[in-house]
Amino acid sequence: MNEHEKINYIEFPAKNIEATKDFFTTVFGWSFVDYGSEYSAFSNEGIDGGFFKSDLSVSTENGSALIVFYSKELQKTQSKIENAGGKIIKPIFSFPGGRRFHFADPNGNEYAVWSDVKA
Repeated sequence: MNEHEKINYIEFPAKNIEATKDFFTTVFGWSFVDYGSEYSAFSNEGIDGGFFKSDLSVSTENGSALIVFYSKELQKTQSKIENAGGKIIKPIFSFPGGRRFHFADPNGNEYAVWSDVKA
């Protein structure tokens, strides 16, 4: 259901849309709907969104918002990301409320994964 004046959709740049789809399908089990060769959408993943063809990438160093995933098994999720070609850019660290790490997808977009489960 679309809620009035609530965040509804998010879009990310992707240098390689096929590699992006492979990565997010392998790591998080996402599925995609293509809208031409330069856009692919996902849904029911906490928020709906898509990837658009671009040579740019998002990073907190450049002032971008940070998308944060939740995991009950932080190390297992980290291994899945690494095995699928993601790069860990900030190793697991503690913060008030849990632990997290930051990673880059194959396009260089930065994300984080956090857990409130004790190590």
